[in-house]
Amino acid sequence: MNVIEEARRVIGVEALALTAMAERIDHSFERAVDLVLASTGRVIVSGMGKSGLVGQKIASTMASTGTPAFFLHPAEGIHGDLGMIMTGDVVIAISNSGETEEILRILPSIKRLGAHLVGMSGNVTSTLARVSDLFLDVSVAEEACPLGLAPTASTTATLAMGDALAVALLVKRGFRAEDFAVFHPGGALGKKLILRVEDLMHQGDGVPLVREDTLMKEALFVITDKGLGVTGVCDAAGALQGVITDGDLRRALEKGFDILNRHASEIMKHGPLRIRRTELAAAALQIMEQRAITSLFVFDDDTSLAPCGILHLHDILKAGIA
Repeated sequence: MNVIEEARRVIGVEALALTAMAERIDHSFERAVDLVLASTGRVIVSGMGKSGLVGQKIASTMASTGTPAFFLHPAEGIHGDLGMIMTGDVVIAISNSGETEEILRILPSIKRLGAHLVGMSGNVTSTLARVSDLFLDVSVAEEACPLGLAPTASTTATLAMGDALAVALLVKRGFRAEDFAVFHPGGALGKKLILRVEDLMHQGDGVPLVREDTLMKEALFVITDKGLGVTGVCDAAGALQGVITDGDLRRALEKGFDILNRHASEIMKHGPLRIRRTELAAAALQIMEQRAITSLFVFDDDTSLAPCGILHLHDILKAGIA
């Protein structure tokens, strides 16, 4: 057996199954989406065996994309966990055969509890198909397993149908990347979409600032003491006028300038870049990368003249934003 050819055959069988299912999508799918959107409860996904594993992924995907959902094991359901279901919930019951005993045993209780039932099966004439309020056909012409026994193409089709439901619901709800981040605060994406400049900036005594008439030997002490490799230069009113970096100092010394007794205003770069405290930290990182700088002075708003903080590249990277 050529394993590469076999792998291609399996993927080909599953790809054909998905294409055929996509062509069968009809108004039942649309009504299922509307049913979930109109419900006052949650989505409960249930299935046994491989269907159950797929169901867990479907529930997880829905929950992370704005549709409250969880997985209910049908075997646990018939021993008390059906109490998780409430009137107004939508139950998505998955069974490739449509005759799975544990699924069929919980159907009367689902109806009695006042929940809506969406069946997902590969058997359009099954008991599950007949008793469901809405039915989604996930049948496949053949399994990728050469024995026709192991669920392969059928589980792929079911998973794809679940993804289609989750994404359609996401779109209909107007779910945004910022909403996604709320449910993923621990991930890199969540940090990019949640953490703002004010969450990471140095403020108060941690902000390196000197006056325009400060001698450079004193400014050098501020740069070293604050440990950010930079100091801002302000006028008598506290408005930021320029910036001096340790790189500026090295370049000046390399040119043979006697800078220690000069005023900060003579060495500073005018018109330093600035950012609002409410901007995303990821936006600050983008500016730093584009302009090849390591710090940004932070302001309350676009009209503020005096900085309220400073953000360093290391603060952003330490927070896991990259």
